[in-house]
Amino acid sequence: KKGDYSSAFEYFTRAAELGDVEAHFMLAGLYHNGLGVEEDRGQKIHHLEEAAIGGHTNARYNLGCEEFYTGNTERAVKHWIIAANLGCGDSIQALKECYKRGLVSKEDFAAALRAHQAAVDATKSPQREAAAKIMAAEGNS
Repeated sequence: KKGDYSSAFEYFTRAAELGDVEAHFMLAGLYHNGLGVEEDRGQKIHHLEEAAIGGHTNARYNLGCEEFYTGNTERAVKHWIIAANLGCGDSIQALKECYKRGLVSKEDFAAALRAHQAAVDATKSPQREAAAKIMAAEGNS
C-alpha cells in the first residue's frame, strides 16, 4: 500500500538481512526521514555503509555528504572519489566544488574525472541507446 512505511521497513529489513544492497539503501532513507521507524542517524549511517560496501554508488555519495557536513572533508573526498570511479555524477560535482575551494588536488580531481568517464563509457552500448530512444519517445525518460 502507498504510504505503508511500517510494512516497507519490515520488507527492507528482511531483504537487507539477506544481503540486498538496495534494501540497505532504502532503510537508510527510512531512518533518515523517520518513515515507519524513528529517525536514527546511527542506523542510517550503518545502512549507508552496508550499501556502499556492496557497491551502491548513491550510498557512497551520501556517506561523503554525511562526512562533509560533520567536518570530515578528507573522508568525504575519499567517498566521493570512490563513487565517481563507479560513475556517480553527483560525486563529480561534489569533487568539483572541493577542487574550487582547494580541498582536492588538481591531480586527484583529474584522476576522478578520468575514472568517472571510463565508468560512464563502460555502460554505453547500441542496445542501451536504442532503449533510451524508445523510452524517450514513449515519455518514460
